[in-house]
Amino acid sequence: MIEEKSLNEIQDHPDNASDREKNEKQLKYPKSIFFIVSNEFCERFSFYGMRTVLTLYLRTQLLFSDNMSTVIYHVFTMLVYFFPVFGAMLADSLLGKFRTILYLSIIYALGQLLLSFSAAPPLGIPAVEFSMLGLVLIAVGTGGIKPCVAAFGGDQFVLPQQERYLSTFFSLFYFSINFGSLISTFLTPVLRSVSCFNETSCYSLAFLVPAVLMTLSIVIFFCGKPMYKIVKPKGNVVLNVSKCISHAICNRITSKGEKREHWLDYADDKYEKSQIDDIKAALQVMVLFIPIPIFWALFDQQGSRWTIQATRMDGEIGNFLLQADQMQVFNPLLVLAFIPLFETCIYPLMAKVGLRTPLKKLTIGGLLAALSFVVSALVELRLESTYPVMPSEGVAQLRLFNTLDCPINMTINEKTVFTLEGMNMVQKTHIDAHGIRELNYTANFSNCPMVQNNRVLAKGRISVTEAEATSWVITQKGLSHSYTDSVEKSKSGNPLIRGLISANSPIPFVPLELIKGDTVVLRLNISSSDPIEAAKKLNEIKPDRYDIRLNNEVVRNDVVLKLGGVYTLVGFVNEDQQNASVVTVTEPNSVHILWMIPQYVIITMGEVMFSVTGLEFAFTQAPISMKSLLQATWLLTVAFGNLIVVIVAEVSIFKRQVYEFFLFAGLMFVDIIIFAIMAKFYKYVDVPEDESVTEEITMDVKGGEVNASYQDDEK
Repeated sequence: MIEEKSLNEIQDHPDNASDREKNEKQLKYPKSIFFIVSNEFCERFSFYGMRTVLTLYLRTQLLFSDNMSTVIYHVFTMLVYFFPVFGAMLADSLLGKFRTILYLSIIYALGQLLLSFSAAPPLGIPAVEFSMLGLVLIAVGTGGIKPCVAAFGGDQFVLPQQERYLSTFFSLFYFSINFGSLISTFLTPVLRSVSCFNETSCYSLAFLVPAVLMTLSIVIFFCGKPMYKIVKPKGNVVLNVSKCISHAICNRITSKGEKREHWLDYADDKYEKSQIDDIKAALQVMVLFIPIPIFWALFDQQGSRWTIQATRMDGEIGNFLLQADQMQVFNPLLVLAFIPLFETCIYPLMAKVGLRTPLKKLTIGGLLAALSFVVSALVELRLESTYPVMPSEGVAQLRLFNTLDCPINMTINEKTVFTLEGMNMVQKTHIDAHGIRELNYTANFSNCPMVQNNRVLAKGRISVTEAEATSWVITQKGLSHSYTDSVEKSKSGNPLIRGLISANSPIPFVPLELIKGDTVVLRLNISSSDPIEAAKKLNEIKPDRYDIRLNNEVVRNDVVLKLGGVYTLVGFVNEDQQNASVVTVTEPNSVHILWMIPQYVIITMGEVMFSVTGLEFAFTQAPISMKSLLQATWLLTVAFGNLIVVIVAEVSIFKRQVYEFFLFAGLMFVDIIIFAIMAKFYKYVDVPEDESVTEEITMDVKGGEVNASYQDDEK
């Protein structure tokens, strides 16, 4: 995951390089940097660890729909990239960077702890309400400190004497971001899959570990206070620019026929010409940012739509199970691999064919993002063939289960003739029905002496209901029980199972157990008087191999339950014998999760070309006084990109996910064509070699001055 970081690079000048090297040797590397880099590692671990499992938590624990889970996820991400503007204003105008980071980090940690506690059922906290509150606090915290940490690190260096040290800091800082996200993206899905509180998942643990890391980051950051160089607030550029623009608009409206060359010139009665010219230059760059949000709309769906897509795939790799949300680990992993590859190989090759300017790289990055969603749509098309057939309007479904260990010959409506094998199922997924429909049946029990009253031939009527899946059950009393079935796969991707045992026993309840070694993984008490009572509930378990124990006797060994499968344990218990079998109601996931790797590779290639290049472009093309404004605007493009996803998910015009993927691919393609046309008319600004060191502030530090641009370039 590429994070926003300072791209300020100080140019070396031959005439004073030797003096700088001499001064650099005299000044030691700031010890405070250790605390800042360690703080960033813990904070990024906390954020990405929490966000990795967030979508599945919303779907499986809070029981939101796919669309609503996507909406909440992207509203949260939108806020994360919206609050940096306020964090920057708070740091520059009131509190300073140190106190802003400290105070907002405490809010951040409280949000993480609240989210963790709300996910723990024994505490009895209203999960939905407190989870939403926790997410808001996290967004305020992480968004507010986002523009401050890297800039605060830059404040620790004396420039121009420590230019090289500063470059090393940003490399370490960037590495800590990606290393933290890489570890947490892999680890938190593992923590989430641990069983706790009698459930197959443990989101409270998955959220608690990031909360602990966030708390640790506060301790580390505070411990470094005696070593920090703290710069006092000096006013906010974003606020000043807003005032200047507002003043120009007001004067233009109220002016009486007075014409100016540019509408911003109307502010020259209050603001200096140099400041107005800088704002003009910044606005030229900001116009190019208008198409940018579409890219982030695609990119950030890795944690929502793509994660949901992964839950419908097979993650087994030998004896290792790759969790659906663990797929997100490929992004930071590929980022670390691609950046040196692009710098040493890809970009030199592109330069040879004339693709060397930042805007051309951005265009190619956008096209790659569009291509990644075409690939994800093709994967979704393949997945659709594996989805269960759901009952719908005008259609009913019928399933007949035989709990007995003998075949039964049956006829439905005098037309459909079939043999229902012992401990098995027959299903009809398309039966025309409007409301409740009655069906005539005939059942021949001549091969089933277990049926009570020795009935050989039974006739009667069974019913099915429109838009429902109805299951009828043959027990030792005949065909007399039914229940509304469910064939939909679990939201987490884990297998679902129910017990359907016909019991003729003197004891009121017969134990049906799934065991792994000596451990009872699932225990169902089957009522002797009501064989379908247990079948009315689906139980989620982990994919694995299990033994089936019925009435304290193992009747089936090494039963494989796979991801996405829906199973029914069918069997019987008599005074002298018992048996059971596993019937697959919904086929398990069959498309392997590694088929998602191409779309991750393509989107990450697009990210490297888009995000890194975009940050560099925004920084180098902005006047030095406007660099913080451009960085803030870049962050806002991420926020608006997530807003686009929220709008599309809320409108919900498509019943099939594949159409939405194609929609985003088409939007990105059209958007990047518009961007390419806009870029063709853009004139690049030549940055003077010494611009990066022209604006400085004096600090109470012996040995030099600190470059002001390092304080604000992250806002």
